[in-house]
Amino acid sequence: MTTTAPGTVRTARTEQTRAAIVAAAHDAFVTRGYRATSLRDIAAAAGISHPGLLRHFATKDELLAAVVDLFERDNETELLERMAAEDPGALAYSELARRNETVPGYLALFAALTGEASTPRHPAHEIMRDRYARLRELSIDAIDEAITQDIVAADRDPAGEAVRIAAAWDGLQLLAQYLPERVDIGETLETYEASLALPVGWRDADDPPPASTAAPVPPMPSFASTVPTSPPRAAGASRGASGRGGPAAPSGYRVGRERRALIVDGATALFAEEGYGDTSLRDIAERVGVSKSTLLHYFASKEELLSAVLSHRDQQIESRADYVPADRAVEELRGLPRGATVNAATAPGLIEVYAVLSCEAVPADHPAHAYFEERFRGVVDHFAALFRAAQEDGDLPSHRDPGFEALWLTALWDGLQYQWLYDRSSVDVAAQLTAHLDDVLPR
Repeated sequence: MTTTAPGTVRTARTEQTRAAIVAAAHDAFVTRGYRATSLRDIAAAAGISHPGLLRHFATKDELLAAVVDLFERDNETELLERMAAEDPGALAYSELARRNETVPGYLALFAALTGEASTPRHPAHEIMRDRYARLRELSIDAIDEAITQDIVAADRDPAGEAVRIAAAWDGLQLLAQYLPERVDIGETLETYEASLALPVGWRDADDPPPASTAAPVPPMPSFASTVPTSPPRAAGASRGASGRGGPAAPSGYRVGRERRALIVDGATALFAEEGYGDTSLRDIAERVGVSKSTLLHYFASKEELLSAVLSHRDQQIESRADYVPADRAVEELRGLPRGATVNAATAPGLIEVYAVLSCEAVPADHPAHAYFEERFRGVVDHFAALFRAAQEDGDLPSHRDPGFEALWLTALWDGLQYQWLYDRSSVDVAAQLTAHLDDVLPR
């Protein structure tokens, strides 16, 4: 009779329990939603006690990371297998995206984790940062092989394309949550995969030369990150600056204005660190150093404070002193990376709160969902108008579809910002945007 060492038994039993917890968490997150599911709910579904669950996963964030990390490792395995398959050099992004869409709840869960874990204090931050590093390495190898097999053009930069494809893929997964009728992730990735067969900046010989007179440049909406339009009113937002009934208080009360600004800054920082759902008004009051009753004097509800945070963020982004309207649509598009540079240098906190809230607001009942849906719709439409004008001017090659380019650019920019939040020393958002636009809009 063979005897198994006690430590081995405990290890196997531990892994079985962890696997059962992760499976129960996945089912609960899909059926109830991440925010509406408690650790006690998951413990009951897994058939263990709440303290027993906490011995394996200290927080719900850690458990969400384990659920999504399981899917991501499956993706990497499949990508490796595809690279060694009978069809060497074929890119597998679109196939993997289509498989992900068949997994119930996967896209919503991944969208939630991408933004929430972007703050270094989050327990899943290291997992996600390592995930990006692994995906870049695998993609570089896949694109190198595709170049060898003449499937991808020889002048493509594997390292740069690996960063940009991963970023756009992340952005598309988020966009699909807000604009499902406009985003087909698998089809969009497949279109981009096919475009890699063309040399960088390729233009058909029959394309007309740039026009001598430019088409009208669509006016730029207010921008926050890549996304325009003003925030909608949250509940209670019509109550005026004081948060109480009646018209807004007259300006000129310096102490009141400064305290209000201090509260908005504190809420912005906490929403970026902890998310909106896990931050209470008491948390914000303590961060700012005021009582909860004092905070409620300025903001009658957390939803009203959320609206103020989003409005403040828009105002900060809109006030860029370096922005000068361009005469041609192509120059307006080529100037976008300058905004990314300024944002990263002067307002990293605004990028952080945008990343967290845009992912957290995926559920339709979140108070900021309609705000982000409107913003995503607006930016895609604005970019499409710019690309159409550039094509009329002869600056966008005829084989490029303005609608596709607008969707890809929106997804790419947001995805690059996520990667930058996880690895600021390795990801240059402006440089990656410039490389992409140089390909799409050859000089």
